[in-house]
Amino acid sequence: MRHIRLFPVVGVLFVLIMVGFGASPGMAQSRAHVYLLRGLMNIFSLGMDTLAEKIQRHGIYATVHNYSEWQTLADHAAAAYHAGKEGPIIIIGHSLGADAVMEMSAYLGRKGVPVALAVPFDAKQSYATPSNVGRLLNLTHTGYGYMSRGAGFQGSLSNVDVSRDPSIDHLNIEKSPRLHSQVLAAVLAVVGKGGGTDSGKNGVTKPGDPTQAPAKPTDGVNQ
Repeated sequence: MRHIRLFPVVGVLFVLIMVGFGASPGMAQSRAHVYLLRGLMNIFSLGMDTLAEKIQRHGIYATVHNYSEWQTLADHAAAAYHAGKEGPIIIIGHSLGADAVMEMSAYLGRKGVPVALAVPFDAKQSYATPSNVGRLLNLTHTGYGYMSRGAGFQGSLSNVDVSRDPSIDHLNIEKSPRLHSQVLAAVLAVVGKGGGTDSGKNGVTKPGDPTQAPAKPTDGVNQ
């Protein structure tokens, strides 16, 4: 009888040990990952490193890469997402790294992977936002990329033009503390650690707006 009574206790201990080692598939937890992409020659976008440090201080996993790595990074992100190890996915980039944000987002969409937040700083080209993006926050100057709604896109889209701010140009836009604060708030809102709300839905800040505030909803501006 003593052996029979031990069976329930042994069973409970076995379950606790298996859970502790992560053997239960249902216990796997995905980790948010912020990918930050530098631009040309990997030396002109060091504001991405500073922004990554600010994000990491909030306990969020953030890594910095050259824009040319975007497809390799996307393949890794897709595999990790489908394995339940990674998500939500956030992509931020400057200059050619901003173009890579849009290309990487679209590529992930073709692999069935959602991008919770995409933030281009002064993309060289304009893009249609793919449908797998939840929120696009485009920080830009006149003459640089403006983003529109792609087919099936139902998320939040903001084009924030900082052209009238004399302290910000293409070479330092990704270093702006004020823009860093705006992006950090958006990241924290996505990851669920507080620090911001999803403002600027479906809107555009008019070119030359010096406030740099998230755009207010405006019907018919974004396509």
